[in-house]
Amino acid sequence: MYQNHHGDGYPGSIPATGVPEYIPKQPNAPPLRSPGRVAPGRAPARWSTGLCHCCDDPGNCLITWFCPCITFGQIAEIVSKGSSPCAESGTKYALLLLTGFACLYSCFYRSKLRGQYDLEESPCVDCLVHFCCETCALCQEYRELHSRGFDMGIGWEANMDRQQRGVTVAPIITSGMRR
Repeated sequence: MYQNHHGDGYPGSIPATGVPEYIPKQPNAPPLRSPGRVAPGRAPARWSTGLCHCCDDPGNCLITWFCPCITFGQIAEIVSKGSSPCAESGTKYALLLLTGFACLYSCFYRSKLRGQYDLEESPCVDCLVHFCCETCALCQEYRELHSRGFDMGIGWEANMDRQQRGVTVAPIITSGMRR
């Protein structure tokens, strides 16, 4: 019987995950890493806050509840590294919101954000998170980017300028247990 490098019997067979693997044409070429997938041997990182922790940032929660296109535009600009300006992305989202397809558009950016930071796909697949809990998903993504040092109100260019000058955003201290 033929043995491939996984030892499961057939050359180029599909692994038990059901996802075909990339078989390099060059003998020592590393396998390609698909977006959103974690490097082999590394567990995905956890989100900085849970999906339903909207009380962590009540101001953003209210804005997202009444006008999700603002929050989405801010997220899209940072995740796309400035190639999709906030106003443009927010307008597209608002138009798609009227048709009911906004969750598919925002799902794409959640997947891209997860891929950039090797975040786990939780509590379920990205499209389901956005379909069932759109505002919670947007709030979680906003909080994640904010916790990674982005000032969401100033956009990509200003954040990069700040980073180059060495200006950092002070961490927000939440009230909690104290001695």
